[in-house]
Amino acid sequence: MHKRLAIIGSTGSIGTQTLGIVARYPGLFTVSALTAGSNAELLMAQARLCRPERVVIGNESFYQVVRDGLAGLGIEVLAGQKAVEEVASSDGIDTVVAAMVGFAGLRPTAAAVAAGREVALANKETLVVAGDLITRTAAVTGSRLLPVDSEHSAIMQCLNGEPDQSVEKIILTASGGPFRDMPAERLAKVTPLEALRHPNWTMGSKITIDSATLMNKGLEVIEAHWLFGTPADHIDVLIHPQSIIHSMVQFTDGSVKAQLGVPDMRLPIIYALTWPERVITELPRPSLADIGSLTFGEPDTVRFRCLALARSALKAGGNMPCALNAANEEAVAAFLNEQIGFNDIAGTVEHVLDKTSFNNEASLDVYAMTDRVSRSLASEYIKKVLKK
Repeated sequence: MHKRLAIIGSTGSIGTQTLGIVARYPGLFTVSALTAGSNAELLMAQARLCRPERVVIGNESFYQVVRDGLAGLGIEVLAGQKAVEEVASSDGIDTVVAAMVGFAGLRPTAAAVAAGREVALANKETLVVAGDLITRTAAVTGSRLLPVDSEHSAIMQCLNGEPDQSVEKIILTASGGPFRDMPAERLAKVTPLEALRHPNWTMGSKITIDSATLMNKGLEVIEAHWLFGTPADHIDVLIHPQSIIHSMVQFTDGSVKAQLGVPDMRLPIIYALTWPERVITELPRPSLADIGSLTFGEPDTVRFRCLALARSALKAGGNMPCALNAANEEAVAAFLNEQIGFNDIAGTVEHVLDKTSFNNEASLDVYAMTDRVSRSLASEYIKKVLKK
């Protein structure tokens, strides 16, 4: 097994961890392409280390900086979002690591799927926004979607070798974030700094806030629906504070399979890159004796409304999950900038969903239009919140 990788979003949390794995297993992987949005300095440092054939800086204003910084190394330097899509769909790539955050990752991932590439999918927004389109395209092109999310990786491992008709339900686990036991009145006053202190995982800022609001789990419900073809009412969520069981599958005979591991994103990344094989790693092993107990509870969708809003958007279908995602991205950015409160994130999403015109056409143009309109609606709502 030797795979040529294109890492789309190499300077983010998943991208940098992927490059660490590549460095650990040089006999298994070659980095053929790297792309980043605006972090030119880190992109250049990564390129100097792994010497890909091509790099792309999405923000064209940094093109000259990257080109000059990599001069003489034999690396082709490109710029712009179209170039990112071209790299993701190009020949000579075995696996595309879709590690971009948010809606921006949709078109490159869609391009990779349309070209029939294997995709290690860390960009959950791709399936949240365009699950119908992406899965139908993959069925035609033969593209394989290998989840990098720890929860979906766990589900894939539990489903391995099991017939489809034997699956009764999927159970996604959630840590509950840093505020799982916090009274409702205190939630309105939490700060971004508090919300970014996840008790178990080290992740990027956006996904960490999504974990705190439980929106991340709502997005994962939508993603699981498309990845595994499971009806929404057969996908449950359980709060599991220890983050040792990453998810479970319940079967028609009453048995349940669970995948366990320490909360370390390198494990699902490695599994996605080496599937269907496993490699020897030095990653820490869970010591159940030291952990002592594993606990579970139902999520509180009154205090954490984002999970219920995500389920509602999935049930509505069409472009509603796209509107949900756009509103959430805008609201999270506003919260991180201390423009709105923690509870205003759910309020913004709910407002946008109420104002969004339903469209059932599965196309990138419809999703792009919905994304633009939803962001505008969210921005207007946020301004009203600020005036209060």
